[in-house]
Amino acid sequence: MKGRKNYSLPFLVIFILMLCPGSAIIAQQDFLYGDPLPDAPELSARGEHTIGVRTLKFVHKDQIDILNSKGGEDPLYDRPLTVEVWYPAEVASNTDISVTYKEVMGTRGDTLRPLIPFTFKGRAVRDAKPKTSNGKFPLVIVSHGYVGSRYLMTYLTENLASKGYVVVAIDHTDSTFRDANAFYSTLLNRAKDIKFVLNEMEGLANHPLGKIIDVDHTGIVGYSMGGYGVLNVGGAGYSDAAAGFFGQMTGGSTAINSLIASNPSYQKSIDPRVKAVVALAPWGMERGVWDAEGLKGLKKPTLFVAGSQDDISGYEDGIKAIYEGAVNADRYLLTYRNARHNVAPNPPPAASLAPGLNINEYYRYADSTWDQRKINNVNQHFITAFLGTHLKGQDNSKFLYIPENSNAADWPGFKPRSSTGMELLKAKGLK
Repeated sequence: MKGRKNYSLPFLVIFILMLCPGSAIIAQQDFLYGDPLPDAPELSARGEHTIGVRTLKFVHKDQIDILNSKGGEDPLYDRPLTVEVWYPAEVASNTDISVTYKEVMGTRGDTLRPLIPFTFKGRAVRDAKPKTSNGKFPLVIVSHGYVGSRYLMTYLTENLASKGYVVVAIDHTDSTFRDANAFYSTLLNRAKDIKFVLNEMEGLANHPLGKIIDVDHTGIVGYSMGGYGVLNVGGAGYSDAAAGFFGQMTGGSTAINSLIASNPSYQKSIDPRVKAVVALAPWGMERGVWDAEGLKGLKKPTLFVAGSQDDISGYEDGIKAIYEGAVNADRYLLTYRNARHNVAPNPPPAASLAPGLNINEYYRYADSTWDQRKINNVNQHFITAFLGTHLKGQDNSKFLYIPENSNAADWPGFKPRSSTGMELLKAKGLK
C-alpha cells in the first residue's frame, strides 16, 4: 500500500521493549531459578526480605570412617562438611542483588562422568550483614540427593530465606558431584550430618548469624537420599533388615545400628527442636529400609512430595507406602501425576543443553513430563504453607486442606485452570 511504512523486525522488538521494558527485560535476561511463572500459585512469590548468602565449613570430629572399615572395630576420622546459608539481610538500597553460584555437572570425574564446571545466578548478596531488627528466624536444613550438592535447590533455599527463615543446605561428603563415593557412606552419614549441622547452627553464638537463628523451630527438608535422612531424623528409625544389608555391604559393620528403630538409644535421640519434616521423593521403602514399626516412630508433621512414576524411589510401594505407614504423624502427600523422580531440583542448567553431553547431565535436573519451573513454583507454594504452619504458627489451612475431588475446581491459591495434574492427600496422626 502506497505510503505505508514497512517496519523491520528489529524495530518492532525495540518498540515492544519501549512499551513494556520491565517485563520484557525480565523475560529475556533476568528470569532466574525460582522466579514465578505467569501461572505460579500464590505462595510461590518471594517474601519481603532481601537475602544474604555465605559459605561455612564444619568438621564433625571422630566419625566412623566406613569407607576404610574392614568389619569389626571401625576406624574414625574427622568428617568435613561445607554448607551454604541463606538468610534475611541488611542491604543498602543501591546494592546489586545478585550472586553467582559455582557448580559442576558430572559425577566425581574419574571412573564416572567428567566434571564440567558451570555457573548460574541467584538473587542474594554474598556475605551480607544478617538482619537483626526482626529478632530470630526459624531454621530450615536442606539435604540433597545422591549425587547432588548444596546448590541443587536454590529456587527453594532463596525463596524461603526471603520469607524469614535461615536456610542451610549441606554438601554431604562422599555424596556430591565432586566426591561421590561408595553408597554405604551415604546410608550411614546422611541423618548424622543433618543432626550435626543443626547442632553447629545452634553453636554459632559468636558468629554474625548466631543472633538471628531460632533452632527451637527447625524444619528439615530432604530430597531422595536427603528424604531418607530427614525421615530418620524425624523419628522413622531404619529396620533391622536395613541394618542387615548395610552389614553385608560393608563386610560386617554395625555402624548403622545407632539409627535403627529397635535400638533404645535411637528412640531417645529424636530431636525436639525439629518441628516439621519435608521429604521429596524419599528413597528406601522398596529396599526394606523401613518397616511398619519404624514408620510408627515418625510423629512430626510431614509433607511428602512425589512423582507417580518415580523409577528411583518407587511410588505405590515406595513413597506412598511411607506416607500410609506413618500413621502417627499429621501428614500430606503431594503427587505430580506422571512425573518421575526429579520433583525437587532446580531446572536443567543451560550448560546441560550443550550437544554431545551425556543425557544424564540433563536428567539430573529435568523431568520427562513436567516443566521443572512449574514443579519449582508449586513446591515453593506448598512448602511455604506447610513450614509457615508448623514453624511460624500461620493459618495456611485453606492451601493445605484441598477437597478430595481436588481437580473438580481450581485449588485455593492457584490461578484458574492451573491446578490440574496433581493430587494432595492428607491424614491425621493417631498420636
